[in-house]
Amino acid sequence: MPDSHIRRPRTRHWKPLALTAAAVLVGLTVPAAADATTTTAASGSASAVDDYYKDAEGKTGPALKSALHTIISKQTKLSYDQVWDALKVTDQDPGNSANVILLYSGRSQSKDSNGGDANDWNREHVWAKSHGDFGTATGPGTDVHHLRPEDVTVNSTRGNKDFDNGGSPVDEAPGSLTDSDSFEPRDAVKGDVARMILYMAVRYDGEDGFADLEPNDKVDNGSAPAIGRLSVLKQWSDEDPPDAFEKNRNQVIYDTFQHNRNPFIDHPEWVESIW
Repeated sequence: MPDSHIRRPRTRHWKPLALTAAAVLVGLTVPAAADATTTTAASGSASAVDDYYKDAEGKTGPALKSALHTIISKQTKLSYDQVWDALKVTDQDPGNSANVILLYSGRSQSKDSNGGDANDWNREHVWAKSHGDFGTATGPGTDVHHLRPEDVTVNSTRGNKDFDNGGSPVDEAPGSLTDSDSFEPRDAVKGDVARMILYMAVRYDGEDGFADLEPNDKVDNGSAPAIGRLSVLKQWSDEDPPDAFEKNRNQVIYDTFQHNRNPFIDHPEWVESIW
């Protein structure tokens, strides 16, 4: 086994707590005064979440996956331009409302520094858009459940690589590693990455004119509608359960933008039930 794929002891990194966006956006444009307020129900009330998933109750395996697909496919779709404004709310730094938290870097950065220049942040497709060739098309290419703010250079370094353990340190993304065919995010967001990938596999199953997205247990998937490694993603989801920031993000997407949820944030145990 190459050194780059030797599993390393896990160390836990700081992961920001979150606040819930209070702003109701008009036309999905964030007003200058949009901010967040503290809430004790970042993931929504238990009864409301249970009601959302009522048609999935008691199911496992393919039946559960099918039921969840039907539930989460009822959503409002954003344009790629609207994603900029959405990310400024979903990924807001709870300690500084003028900033967002970058996914792999963990850095707090001004919301206004988005763009395409070095040290700007841009829109990272966690399910790489070339895996299934959906690009930035409305649908999988604009689904904010897997789009996150990230440093332009780090985003380029990740490219369309699959996810796996091992590699060399990534500049500007402390704790992240990469090699020729895979990317390993910092420990604090490993579970987040896994649950975003698995959400995409349930949401996009070959309908809507897009490819059937599925995780597999390999890397170097190229343009195939697949991302790996599934065994590693499952491990990451188990070792890094949803925290307040991730739960809040899920709720903000549901309340304000797409009106659908990531079921693996609400029910992490469903990862094992399906895969």
